[in-house]
Amino acid sequence: MKNYILPLFIILIFHSLPCAAIEPQRVQQAVNMLDQGLERRSDYIGARQHRIDSLEHALGERKGHSAPLLMEIADAYTSFNNDSALVYLSKGIESCTGEAAMPFRWKLAKQLPLAGFLEKAVDEFNSINADSVPREWLASYYDAGRQMHSYIAAFFTEYPDAAAPHRKKALEFQEKLLDVLPKSSNEYKHNLGEYYLLTDRREMAKVLLEEVVNEEPPESNLRAKAAHHLSTIAKEDNDADSYLYYLSLSALADVKSATREVVALQELGSLLYQNGDISRAYRYLSHALENAVECGAPLRMVDTARLLPIIEHAHSAHIASWRRTIYWIMAAMGVLLLGLVLTLFLLRREMQKMKVLQANLRAANNAKEVYISQFLQLCSIYMDKLNQFCKIATRKLAAGQSDELYRMTKSGKFIEEQSHEFYEVFDNAFLHIYPDFLTHVNALLRPDARIELKPGEMLNTDLRILAFMRLGIEESTRIAQVLNYSLNTIYSYRNRLKARALDKENFEKNVMNIPSVS
Repeated sequence: MKNYILPLFIILIFHSLPCAAIEPQRVQQAVNMLDQGLERRSDYIGARQHRIDSLEHALGERKGHSAPLLMEIADAYTSFNNDSALVYLSKGIESCTGEAAMPFRWKLAKQLPLAGFLEKAVDEFNSINADSVPREWLASYYDAGRQMHSYIAAFFTEYPDAAAPHRKKALEFQEKLLDVLPKSSNEYKHNLGEYYLLTDRREMAKVLLEEVVNEEPPESNLRAKAAHHLSTIAKEDNDADSYLYYLSLSALADVKSATREVVALQELGSLLYQNGDISRAYRYLSHALENAVECGAPLRMVDTARLLPIIEHAHSAHIASWRRTIYWIMAAMGVLLLGLVLTLFLLRREMQKMKVLQANLRAANNAKEVYISQFLQLCSIYMDKLNQFCKIATRKLAAGQSDELYRMTKSGKFIEEQSHEFYEVFDNAFLHIYPDFLTHVNALLRPDARIELKPGEMLNTDLRILAFMRLGIEESTRIAQVLNYSLNTIYSYRNRLKARALDKENFEKNVMNIPSVS
């Protein structure tokens, strides 16, 4: 290698500046963007497939094979459908001769390890005379050699002795590649950064790779590779946030470029599994395995398949836990629903009781209205009778008939007539409020001492005394005044009624509890 003095100087300057850590918010934002990208995965794949279909259609319209068009289709299939890439590379070898077939051969050698043809890949690549490769194609040739040996080394991850020679060869091709790449290109920066990483100069690699990530567009395959190398550096530095962040950026670039031959997504799934994010880990690894199958890359299938059963088991346990939670929630909802039904039942019963009470209240109010009406009618009759009596008394006195007036008042006939009218109005009004009063009173008396009314009689004196008591007029004096009886007569009636009662001590209290209209 040569001409690395200036890049090294620049790297050291950058390395002297303090490095800012990746904030947790940026990490979460990168993961969320990856989730959104995976939701549109079919759109990205569809767009790439549409471009390939257009190229194949253009090829079909040509009478003979076109080497540039075959190479373009093969490149379009690379990292997308390995089997199809191998087919078109083989077509290129068949349709071209001499120097023109060389790029197809070394790219075929680069792709063969992904399909598991390791020895065939090496034989195909070694059959090319490196001295005969034109200078303008050296970058492609060296890159193919580097990538082929890297793929083969990856197959022997668990066998270091078998992998070591291929890693060494890959590093040698990368050194040659750096000599021919334009020093200002991002491809050069990426390869130099990767070279520094492989030779354990992580800090210098980090500066170059970060520059590539910042300059390349989000869907760039070069950005995906650089971000993945940065994740490796972060992992070795025990920087968990940066590790997750750069893996997410790498996986997102793979998704947007519809690259199916991926490493970042499966590595990210493994990391998230270790972090306890089972659901997302399972989703990422499922996508990674789907990519490997669709791409026809056994190397990636094996890597992903190792982790998937473990995560699937954890994912199933996670789902089972959620299922149990849902069952508990459903049980709780069932209890709440049962409580609601019971509450509605009780509420409906209470509402029915309220309706009955309201009906009773309306009936009671109606009875009270009748009673008030009867009372007003009685007052009106008394006022009219009093007015008539005043007129008669005035006329008698004016005519000098005071003796006749005296005889009329002394006879008591006038008072008797007024009392009869009062009883009739009172009885009618009271029975509107207590229509079963007689039945309830007789229930309190001995069978042989129950009250029997005469035909046409609504209440008798016994019942009227008890009626006044039920209305709250318990003083015998007031009852005597209203009924126009002596006090002793009222006492006598009350004592006789008590004597006829089943419960003499509580008779009057029981009368007070007789219900009104219902």
